[in-house]
Amino acid sequence: MKLLVVEDDPGLAKVLRKALQEAGCSVRVVGDGADADVLIRGEPFDLFLLDVMLPGMDGFTLCRRARAAKIATPILLLTARDAVKDKVEGLDAGADDYLVKPFQVAELLARVRALLRRGVGGVAPVITVGDLLLDPATREARRENRAIRLSATEYSLLEYLMRNAGRVLTRSLILEHVWQYDFGGSDNVLDVYIGYLRGKIDKGFSDPLIRTVRGVGFVIESRGRGEA
Repeated sequence: MKLLVVEDDPGLAKVLRKALQEAGCSVRVVGDGADADVLIRGEPFDLFLLDVMLPGMDGFTLCRRARAAKIATPILLLTARDAVKDKVEGLDAGADDYLVKPFQVAELLARVRALLRRGVGGVAPVITVGDLLLDPATREARRENRAIRLSATEYSLLEYLMRNAGRVLTRSLILEHVWQYDFGGSDNVLDVYIGYLRGKIDKGFSDPLIRTVRGVGFVIESRGRGEA
């Protein structure tokens, strides 16, 4: 799942990123409301976590603008404002849930899971590429009715590839999306995890799905034939 966290407190933003990534989510963090508004309108996310008091544009306004643009992605507001009128304003602005600071990380994760289960329209759609299925609700992959167990990083990488099926993704784009700003080592880690995924979803099948585009990056697609 891909989440957008909008929080201008660097310390809290770091805690949120770590907790959500450890829960298996792909996380993008920004600290400015105006920057968040651009991302909300321009990139697909599965959930928005928005602070209310933000530079550039406040969280209530971000909610209203997202809903006015017919963006139905679930929204969780995070704020120190605990008055009933503030909660009402946030929910009326289009938020799906409202969490008052300070909060326990366990409660945050529980609310995130609940919103992700609910999703847009109630159930997150299964992603398919050829005969490979990926269920965001259960985080389970299957190919030819064979269950495939994935680590959190393998899931994030596979989900990103499958959501962009047929599109060649550059190495830098994948690294930024899956490993985010916490990534500071060699990009060989990407080759390692691509190797893990190939061993799990391509080995033993006549139609390899993950393809290397030399000098560029990787693409996942079904070619419907047995060539490597």
